[in-house]
Amino acid sequence: MELNPVFARRLYLCWLLTQMEKPNVPRLMEITGWPRRTLQDVLKALPGMGVTLNFVQQGIRNNDGFYQLSDWGPLNEGWIQHHHQALKEAIGH
Repeated sequence: MELNPVFARRLYLCWLLTQMEKPNVPRLMEITGWPRRTLQDVLKALPGMGVTLNFVQQGIRNNDGFYQLSDWGPLNEGWIQHHHQALKEAIGH
């Protein structure tokens, strides 16, 4: 299966957001090895794909909190769950 790495990165991040407890940028950077800017760009692109992503504020600072994927939109969650390993391979992770 040949996957576009940019699209695969977005799908993989969707999967990852559903697998982690309280995923935030520092933890996602640690797990993926992606630079902060790349991660922020991918997070920013998800709503444009129809994915509903919420930031749950915790703490006092503006960026204290975590991301929550609440609706997969047009994406097939089952397919992504089943193929998450292929997605990781497509992005070299």
